[in-house]
Amino acid sequence: MKILFYTPQNDAASWLHDFGHALPNADLREWRPGDSAPADFAVVWRPPREMLARREGLRAVFNLGAGVDAILALEREYPGTLPRSAQLVRLEDTGMAPQMAEYVAHAVLRYMRRFDEYETLQAQRRWKVLEPHPRDTFTVGVLGLGVLGTYVARALVPFGMPVRGYSRSARQIEGVATYAGDAQFDAFLSGVKVLVNLLPHTPDTHDVLNRRTFSKLAHGAYLINVARGAHLVEQDLLDALAQGQIAAATLDVFREEPLPADHRFWQQPRITITPHSSAQTLREESVAQVAQKITALMRGEPVSGVVDIERGY
Repeated sequence: MKILFYTPQNDAASWLHDFGHALPNADLREWRPGDSAPADFAVVWRPPREMLARREGLRAVFNLGAGVDAILALEREYPGTLPRSAQLVRLEDTGMAPQMAEYVAHAVLRYMRRFDEYETLQAQRRWKVLEPHPRDTFTVGVLGLGVLGTYVARALVPFGMPVRGYSRSARQIEGVATYAGDAQFDAFLSGVKVLVNLLPHTPDTHDVLNRRTFSKLAHGAYLINVARGAHLVEQDLLDALAQGQIAAATLDVFREEPLPADHRFWQQPRITITPHSSAQTLREESVAQVAQKITALMRGEPVSGVVDIERGY
C-alpha cells in the first residue's frame, strides 16, 4: 500500500511520522515535483495540479480539512485533475466542531452583550452601561448545516436565542428552525440579527454574502464568516457597514490570506479579524480518521465523507 502525502506547510515530517505509527505497513512518501511513481492513496492539503493529474490507479484522495474547494477549483479549471479512479474524501469532525462552536458562540455573545462596544468605550475611557440586545429577538441564522454548521446551531440553542439554520436540502434539528432550498432563502434571512456563514464554497455559493443578502437581515445585523473568504463581496460589506445595515462583522477567512497589510478591513473598527483560526485541523485526530478509512477501503468497505464532485461537498 503506497501513500503519497503533500502539504504546503513545513510540517510534512510530523504528519508522516504519525501516519507511520497508524499504518506501519504502508509505504509513505512526501510528494516532490517530478514524482509520478504509482500510489494507492493521496493525503493532501491544497495540492498542486501536477501531483494528482494523470495519476491513474489512485483509489482515494484524502483532504486534510472539511473544505475541498481548493481541489475542486483545480478540477473545474483543469478537468481531469482528479483521476477517474479516485474518490475525494474530506475530513469529518476531527475536533474542529467544538472549536468552531466556541468561536461562533463567543462572537455571538460578544455582540448580544455589546462587549464590542464596551471595548470602544474603554479606549475612550468612558464609563457607560449599555443594555444588552433583547435575547428573544436576537435571532441567529446559521448558513450551512453540514457537520460543523449543525454542531454550531445545536451549541447555540441553550443560550435561549432564536436559532435558524439553512441548507440546500431539508434538515431537522431539535430547537432550530430550519429552512431549505432557494425558495426559503429569503424567509431564512428575514429578521436575522446575526448571520453565521458555514457554507461550503461552491460555484453556487460564491459571493453569497452580498448586498442583497445583507438587505434581508434585520437592520444593524452582525456578520460572522468562518467558511471561506470567497463567499463575501468585500465592497458590499463595507457599504453595508457605512449605511448601518450591518453593525459589525467578525471575519476569520479572506479572499487573500494572509490578509495584506494595506487591506481596507484593517482600518475598519467595526470589523474583527482573526487569522483563519476558528477551527484548526488536529493532527492526531485527523491521522486516526484517515488511517481508519484507508484500512476500510483496503478491506473493500465503503467510507463516509466522500465528496459529490458535482455538488462540491
